[in-house]
Amino acid sequence: MAEREPIVRFEHISMQFPGVLANDDVSLDIYPGEVFALVGENGAGKSTLMNVLYGLNQPTGGSIYIKGRKVEKQSPSQAISMGVGMVHQHFKLVGSFTVAQNIALCCEPKKKLGLYDFRAANDTVRHLSEEFGLEIDPTAQVNSLSVGLQQRVEILKTLHRGADVLILDEPTAVLTPQETDELFRVIRGIVRDKGMTVIIITHKLYEVMAISDRVGVMRAGKLVGLKNTSEVNERMLASMMVGREMLHAQLDKTGDTGDERIRVENLQVLSDRMLPAVQGVSLSVRAGEILGVAAIEGNGQSELIEAITGMRPVRGGEVFIDGKTISGKTPGEIRKLGLAHIPEDRIRTGVSPAASVEDNLLAGKQRTKEFSAAGVHLKRHAVHDYARKLFSQFDIRGAGVGTAAGSLSGGNMQKVVLAREFSLGADILIISQPTRGVDIGAIEFIHKSIVEKRNAGCAILLVSADLDEVFRLSDRIITLYEGKITGHFRAGEIEKADIGYYMTGARTGSEEASR
Repeated sequence: MAEREPIVRFEHISMQFPGVLANDDVSLDIYPGEVFALVGENGAGKSTLMNVLYGLNQPTGGSIYIKGRKVEKQSPSQAISMGVGMVHQHFKLVGSFTVAQNIALCCEPKKKLGLYDFRAANDTVRHLSEEFGLEIDPTAQVNSLSVGLQQRVEILKTLHRGADVLILDEPTAVLTPQETDELFRVIRGIVRDKGMTVIIITHKLYEVMAISDRVGVMRAGKLVGLKNTSEVNERMLASMMVGREMLHAQLDKTGDTGDERIRVENLQVLSDRMLPAVQGVSLSVRAGEILGVAAIEGNGQSELIEAITGMRPVRGGEVFIDGKTISGKTPGEIRKLGLAHIPEDRIRTGVSPAASVEDNLLAGKQRTKEFSAAGVHLKRHAVHDYARKLFSQFDIRGAGVGTAAGSLSGGNMQKVVLAREFSLGADILIISQPTRGVDIGAIEFIHKSIVEKRNAGCAILLVSADLDEVFRLSDRIITLYEGKITGHFRAGEIEKADIGYYMTGARTGSEEASR
């Protein structure tokens, strides 16, 4: 492979943002007809490097060559003209348009009088979908499609523009196992049959092993490793990413379940668009157990959590904490019942970006005797010592506890939320997306902390888009589809390969999630 001419070459690429060197002298060759995986911790520089290739960022140093031609003043339009396409983690589709209208956007077929040719656009999409094995209805409105099919539209849009190099940013983040398998089938097909190059940015190491030919590892802006995938394993890659040995220790679960702490009965909740989001959900969580919720994004799990924590009104049904209804209570009043909440949106509801890290870590304890005199004047020395302790314990990386929380990276903001909520002493935990955007080196610590809380007798309701996380942590798992429970399983009763059917409504289970 080394004897072939690379289709993409990075020569000493650096990308400097204010106060951050995101890419530090990166040199890398990527070859035609290979699947290349780029991995690294949050903030390692992998997405930045691919954004440079696609023209979203202009490098502050170094050169890029595509098909042997040096790129001058790269832009997305120029990248597309040179055969580079990128499918972003958050899709860039017009929801009210049809599949064909999205794919033909900016290169619309026209009739003689300059009118849009719907038939030609639909025929083009049918031909593309047949050619690349990506079956889709060109007349379907994008808003009506599943996440997996929307991703298929993005890929077809890129292929329609003649891409030879396809960049996929976290392509399986919101896919079911079945959709992931289908995506990998498509990737193998376009590489094998069309000779295309596919670059995958991911943090899921088992997927690197399953689909890639070579893998590059980034850490702190540098390319620290470049290997044939057949020569490494997941543990080796994880250790390269964090710069130390990763043990991936087995999580020991101890103790028996206790009393029921959370009970939800026939809960009905509306979405922001005033449409049914949670439809008759009933569940129970006991002390000393973790109930995991597995669902594709947008199937009611967010509204369920917001209703339980008092952040969203309940249309019907009841939520009980320790046998007492929370109807009419504010989020603050519910927290006083012994409930801690790690929300999925750390910026909107997890931290106050303008406040200091210290003040964010203190929130919820500011009127206790330990940190306040008469509930009014803060004991700043005690507050500072407490914040510094949590800052170190949770490996929060930043300029210090006195800096604004909004100045931290997303992963470190998440650590601030985790540190605060885990330290409140609450014995009921509502946890949404605990490791989203968090460095792989901290995931083990977070998982261990969650299980320690469970072993200490806490009742935990866990929502995560990462099925590996749900399976690793949960004692029981429920699946949600369109706001309804479609399955309920004890740990070990179902495999990841099968649970996706329940997450898409292809199979349903009628048992209440309280056994």
